[in-house]
Amino acid sequence: MRNTEVNAEHLKFMNMAVKCSSDNLKTNLGGPFGAIIVKNGKVIACEGNTVTSSNDPTAHAEVNAIRAACQALKSPDLEGCIMYTSCEPCPMCTSAIYWAQINVVYYGNTKTDAEWAGFSDTFITEELAKPLTGRKVQFKRIGASDAIRVFEQWMQKTDDEKDATKKGTL
Repeated sequence: MRNTEVNAEHLKFMNMAVKCSSDNLKTNLGGPFGAIIVKNGKVIACEGNTVTSSNDPTAHAEVNAIRAACQALKSPDLEGCIMYTSCEPCPMCTSAIYWAQINVVYYGNTKTDAEWAGFSDTFITEELAKPLTGRKVQFKRIGASDAIRVFEQWMQKTDDEKDATKKGTL
């Protein structure tokens, strides 16, 4: 997308995400990353990276913003929301964006920019492309006959019960 195609509102929210990343860097709570989530033109969440301060490797700005937005909206479903993030999301954050059903993501820095700044996730992308048996982390299946019973119980629920559970309204 060329800059001439970006409307003023999107640029305003992108600037907020960049400011969030800058403010976060100044607090030393985490790295130079910030993300905001907007719904119907209103900011629902504005969060920075808190990986180091929270001792939580999943506390990336995007995941923190998703968690905060879900709490604010009292729903795990963020369909209709837009995310603005200071950097192209990593594989974990991209997955969380899909799980949250966010419709559009605008980002500032690229993965190449992040790698230049010392934040490379290339090794994860490469690992995810390999079959389970070829990865550095060993994945071993055990207890399958017990685990499947819970899925069987899930399948016995009515569609209404499943929908309510997925929406957090049961």
